Amino acid sequence: MDDSPRPPSNEQSPPPPPPQPQSQTGTPTDFLKGVVGKRVVVRLVSGVDYKGLLSCLDGFMNIALEQTEEHVNGRITNRYGDTFVRGNNVLYISADEPL
Repeated sequence: MDDSPRPPSNEQSPPPPPPQPQSQTGTPTDFLKGVVGKRVVVRLVSGVDYKGLLSCLDGFMNIALEQTEEHVNGRITNRYGDTFVRGNNVLYISADEPL
């Protein structure tokens, strides 16, 4: 083995890769179980958003919300106490607060 010093190289080592974003992995069922009792946004296929506290939901995505606000084009159009949304109208559900 040669222990003699080597001349400095003109090549620099490549920068380290950027850190991967921290994301939670899991199934959609895990997500839905985790947001029960928290604030969510429910987007309907019509484009209307309902923001409120997710009370419960079932396997058909029927949803019960409390303290609900209806948003059309980003503006609040109505406020409801309890709201029930039939699952076939739901496009997606997202968390409205950190999990």
